[in-house]
Amino acid sequence: MTPPWEQHGANVAFWTLFAVFALGEYALRVRGGIRRGGRTVERWTLAVVMVTAGGGLVAGLRLADWNAAEIVSAQWVLFLVGLLLMAGGLVTRLWAIVTLGRFFTVDVRVHAGQTVVDGGPYRWVRHPAYTGLLLFFVGMGLALTNWASLLVLALLPAVGLLVRIRSEERALLAGLGEDYRRFAETRRRLFPGIW
Repeated sequence: MTPPWEQHGANVAFWTLFAVFALGEYALRVRGGIRRGGRTVERWTLAVVMVTAGGGLVAGLRLADWNAAEIVSAQWVLFLVGLLLMAGGLVTRLWAIVTLGRFFTVDVRVHAGQTVVDGGPYRWVRHPAYTGLLLFFVGMGLALTNWASLLVLALLPAVGLLVRIRSEERALLAGLGEDYRRFAETRRRLFPGIW
């Protein structure tokens, strides 16, 4: 049986969301190279995130054709839920980036005069842009209707983001001090009420 993501019409929706994600991430890298400012704290975690997310994407897509791991029941339901999570992840990430405005950077950087942003999605979590990424990857894994793809897309990027979050929080605490400490004490990192 041909999985939904390979069927005409459905594959257009899947690949359109994927293209929006890829182009958006590329645009962020270009913007990050143009709009420099502040003091770079470290760059290595960006490489970790790029390797783990890129590896997850490549492996997830390659494993999607592995018939032994195909999810056979409720494929269309999982595909649609996956598309909704992909779209929701993109919207969440964009909302977080727009809310941060000039303080958003692709590398870990603290700007002079930077303040703690606690509006928009930051009312609920400390790192909503990363929440958006995780939602996108899990959604993609579900849309591929393959257990191996889902596992790889859920875990590999998450490992990279966990490394990034630890480093970023140290930098924000050092750069923003007590204001960031108070902010962090009242919000979970990625998912309200969970972590």
